Amino acid sequence: MSDEEDVEYFEANLDDPERYDYEKETEEGEDYRKDGEDLSEEWIPNSLSLDLMKESLSMLCKTGNGLAHAYVKLEVKGRDLTDIILLRSYIHLRYVDVSENHLTDLSPLNHLTHLLWLKADGNRLRTARLNELPYLQIASFANNQITDTEGISHPRLGTLDLKGNRIQMVTGLDPQKLTCLHTLELRGNQLNNTLGINLPKLKNLYLAQNMLKKVEGLETLSNLTTLHLRDNQIETLSGFSGTMKSLQYLNLRGNMVADLGELSKLRDLPKLRALVLLENPCTDESDYRQEALVQMAHLERLDKEIFEEEERVEAEEMRQRLREEQEREADQDEDPDLSTN
Repeated sequence: MSDEEDVEYFEANLDDPERYDYEKETEEGEDYRKDGEDLSEEWIPNSLSLDLMKESLSMLCKTGNGLAHAYVKLEVKGRDLTDIILLRSYIHLRYVDVSENHLTDLSPLNHLTHLLWLKADGNRLRTARLNELPYLQIASFANNQITDTEGISHPRLGTLDLKGNRIQMVTGLDPQKLTCLHTLELRGNQLNNTLGINLPKLKNLYLAQNMLKKVEGLETLSNLTTLHLRDNQIETLSGFSGTMKSLQYLNLRGNMVADLGELSKLRDLPKLRALVLLENPCTDESDYRQEALVQMAHLERLDKEIFEEEERVEAEEMRQRLREEQEREADQDEDPDLSTN
């Protein structure tokens, strides 16, 4: 299989079992926070060796013009490695897993211009910065010590996982370069705002377990279908816009929304079908479930429970009464004498 054929095969088989199961995590909302590693701890130097390379390589494929062959997959997970300099010579690698080591530097990967899939979770990385890799489609840097989102500009990147790091602000994600990015995972960081995520092609955004107090700057995400904001400090639902016309699933569990009136700020989301508000103060109100359906007639599921037809009928009757009251108030404003008759 040639390089271009391998790229096409990879794109057609994105349901690989090794892929991150985002749909499952959307429902489970697991806690990705990680205790801080002792930065003063020193590891015994342990370089990737030729012997380890030989036993860790797999997947023999054609390369270049199809006349030569090379192993294109490397898995060296949990080998206490402190450097991978040797990888500079293995330019045909397409799938690399260096997770659960003690790596602080991924620069040798800059030479792997055919790389399609990278997993570097559970190391000691402070940055995800790499040279532009033209074919890279899935990259995971979960549970490191990364503090920013700079230096990520791979044109075919579709899935980027940065959960469990120390990122306080999203910067450097250029929509002109990240034209294929559809899934961004930032759970368990230290984000205090949602600015800097101006990625119009984005479909899935995971921001649970941060320090967010509101949603802002997401109006351009017209293709976003899933937004996960569980376990933040959100009090207001301002910031949602009708321009977010594809949003179907919104998880706000474990936040601080107290006023049921805030739900009216979600009514302009035309495709919102599933909303999770468990563990917010507003869910203690007796009419919480009905109020949600009154405000969002198209909602199908609230807190994982589907609305029954009887609930829909009651909500429609409530909406009709509200419309009639608003019309009477409008008439009275135009003709004050009506209020005395």
